[in-house]
Amino acid sequence: MSATDAAGASLRSSEAGDGPLLVERRDDRVIATLNRPSVRNAIDQATVDALHALCAELEVDPRILILTGTHGVFASGADIAQLRERRADDARAGINANAFVRVAELPMPVIAALDGYALGGGAELAYAADIRIATPALKIGNPETGLGIIAAAGASWRLKEIVGDARAIELLLTGRAIGAEEALEIGLVTELHPADELLPAAHAIADRIARNDRAATIATKRVFRAPREAHPAVDLEEQAVLFESPEKYRRMTEFLERRKK
Repeated sequence: MSATDAAGASLRSSEAGDGPLLVERRDDRVIATLNRPSVRNAIDQATVDALHALCAELEVDPRILILTGTHGVFASGADIAQLRERRADDARAGINANAFVRVAELPMPVIAALDGYALGGGAELAYAADIRIATPALKIGNPETGLGIIAAAGASWRLKEIVGDARAIELLLTGRAIGAEEALEIGLVTELHPADELLPAAHAIADRIARNDRAATIATKRVFRAPREAHPAVDLEEQAVLFESPEKYRRMTEFLERRKK
């Protein structure tokens, strides 16, 4: 039985309500839903605060995080009404950027399930995920220069790491939003699913990750995100810890015993 099928058995708690971020907790994962449908889930200060609170929880109790949106939209961008009033000190404070860095640096994998608009800050939150999947309705991009600002919450460095320098700078300078097929073609997303299958597909990925050794998963994400100059030393140190793990011995013993049958 998959973790998706066993939702009732594995559910720790579910927080209903009308807050900017709805959080459902399960034993091995958390589903966080952006929930400001009246403004197409635009990311405001309250959303940022809720993301920080969730990250604080997942830093202490690491679990897979699935990020998604409501009403056929992931996030249309940062809240322009708030953004218009921000000044230099607000920019230097990195209000959205620091929240998205924290999301990216969570110990366990982050999966973004994207439907409809993922623009501006919404796109940058998606870039902070480890894995991105989408519906055919996806429109993703960074129109910030058209609003007199830059994409300063991660796009300027994360996007080129995902799709390469040439494609990233073209998208950032033109500010154009791309559709799902182009996003798939350039590797910005890895799968496309109909809207009613999007969240089950995200759970299927989480199921696959959850079957693996948790410590090895955390170590893999940590070494993957380490700077190039840290390799191979960082890999060898993580491997040294895992080589002493009882779970490594148990899993390898089971593997060898299966081969004998």
